[in-house]
Amino acid sequence: MSGFSITEPSNRTKWIAGVLVISYALITIMPLLWIIATGFKSPSDSIAYPPKVVFQPTLEGYVNLFTTQTRITPDMQDKLQPPTTWYEEIVRDKGMVIAGPSRFGQRFLNSVIIGFGSTFFSVFLGTLAAYAFSRFKVPIKDDLLFFILSTRMMPPIAVAIPIFLMFRQLGLSDTHLGMILLYTAVNLSLSVWLLKGFIDEIPLEYEEAALIDGYTRFQAFYKVVLPQAATGIASTAIFCLIFAWNEYAFAVLLTSGTAQTAPPFIPTIIGVGGQDWPAVAAGATIFLMPVMIFTILLRKHLLRGITFGAVRK
Repeated sequence: MSGFSITEPSNRTKWIAGVLVISYALITIMPLLWIIATGFKSPSDSIAYPPKVVFQPTLEGYVNLFTTQTRITPDMQDKLQPPTTWYEEIVRDKGMVIAGPSRFGQRFLNSVIIGFGSTFFSVFLGTLAAYAFSRFKVPIKDDLLFFILSTRMMPPIAVAIPIFLMFRQLGLSDTHLGMILLYTAVNLSLSVWLLKGFIDEIPLEYEEAALIDGYTRFQAFYKVVLPQAATGIASTAIFCLIFAWNEYAFAVLLTSGTAQTAPPFIPTIIGVGGQDWPAVAAGATIFLMPVMIFTILLRKHLLRGITFGAVRK
């Protein structure tokens, strides 16, 4: 008999699959690497044609991102004390001085508050609703689930104007609370549907055994269901955070200052003579980090979450 197996791929198949996976990974990661590299270029190198792959790295983009600068005359510059820090020296070399911090730090903090706040409430409320739909006889359950799902299908631009008018009447425009409530409402449909699939896979016998042992319904939910659904909760949190973190349309329409997040702010970074691409790239690089770290920390749950593998049976 030959050594051919219908279940074990051949060496040639493994080699081809490996090449395809590596090629796909390189293609998808190239834009990210280019953004990171652009953050360390000078403004002239960032717009050079043909594009520069080898360049002299500088932190000018990050300095421009976090500071507000103003130009001074050579006479005024001669009267100033020598720069005491490396970033002041970078600014002085351009004939400018630091006037104060930029608004990026506050916009980034707004993204953290709104993104993680809405993710927490989406997962919290979604878990309760999913448990109710999964375990109890809810009247017109199928209709309610379809209605919840239909809210996810609606394009944001279709409801942007009504939400804008409603927020203005309620005083929620340009507030953290308003954006958290909005993103929670948008993400709730996703969290309910994902978490219901996980809870459906948890055998009902586990809860029945807990109830027989004297647990209340809430204790059975807290001590039996939640630990078993941890994978689903983690993967759902990743998807909810990615949406809230990257959302642009509502952030542009409903915020302008106090609660403005980083996505609508980063493209508006202007340098001397036009768009400051190194600062934009630096802002995009920093903006990627929290959601990337969050996803890496929960990466072992992500694949199982996509395939709805919530429990070992």
